[in-house]
Amino acid sequence: MMQARTVGIVGVGHVGAHVADCLLAQGLADEIVLCDIDAGKLASEVQDLRDSLSFRPCGARVSACGDRYEELAGCDIVVNAAGSVARSSESRDGELFYTTDACRMFARRIVDAGFQGIWLSIANPCDVVALEFAHLTGYDPARIIGSGCALDSARLRTQVSLACGGLDPASVDAYMIGEHGFSQIAAWKSASIAGIPLDRLAETDPERFGFDRAKVEELARRGGYVTMAGKHCTEYAVANAAARIVRAVFFDEHAVLAVSSLLTGQYGEADVFASLPCVVGRAGVERVLEPELSEDELAGFRASCAHIRENVGRLSWW
Repeated sequence: MMQARTVGIVGVGHVGAHVADCLLAQGLADEIVLCDIDAGKLASEVQDLRDSLSFRPCGARVSACGDRYEELAGCDIVVNAAGSVARSSESRDGELFYTTDACRMFARRIVDAGFQGIWLSIANPCDVVALEFAHLTGYDPARIIGSGCALDSARLRTQVSLACGGLDPASVDAYMIGEHGFSQIAAWKSASIAGIPLDRLAETDPERFGFDRAKVEELARRGGYVTMAGKHCTEYAVANAAARIVRAVFFDEHAVLAVSSLLTGQYGEADVFASLPCVVGRAGVERVLEPELSEDELAGFRASCAHIRENVGRLSWW
């Protein structure tokens, strides 16, 4: 018999609910189990998602377990979306204490109940929260994935595509790396289109490809706050980024995605979660890649890791 693909989602605010919706829309999960401490909100989201099943490409089950976190132990993937959008609107690191405190409510309980799947954490500050999971549970860090710069890399490709006259963003191979926050940087030296380095394209066709990289990078870095300014939350892009990572795991794609994982010496950095292009499959993060960086990019990446460590140092256990 075929095994059902089960995803648990902790936190069904704007992001968590949209992750569930994306998974159903793309037919990626056979069962979704939602957790939230707000019983009324949880019941409403379950009802709405169930009512949408007639329009989905595949059948699925949607259920709730409230704060009975042990019931997620049998899931293949557990998505951590427990956060506070109000705090994130105040500061890029504004959710630090809220989200790390939230982890202490459920992470150990799920692991102790026998969980052997993949953790996917999208709560912010993403890199710190992923490290918190590792600290709290002693879980295999390769099986803890922070959504990290997967979203920021999509924002970078969007801005590059616009700067190049409307090129398809999917045709741009470029990554944001480091922190999922304002210290992230664009890895321009390794960026390419159709296998052609962006540096060479800028030389041969400066009118189309010789755009202002600093401006494009800043637009990508601040993209989330453009979204926040008008709707006071982000939801569509981050939910799709999470769904993309779920797909890579379920279908063992060995896909290269800019996710946050535990560094073990890449560019001289270790014992910190940060984003680099990673090979992602059923086992989680299979390999962390090291694209060629310029001296300035290397310095920027190390500074970004230093900022993550500063936030980690603000936690009581560090």
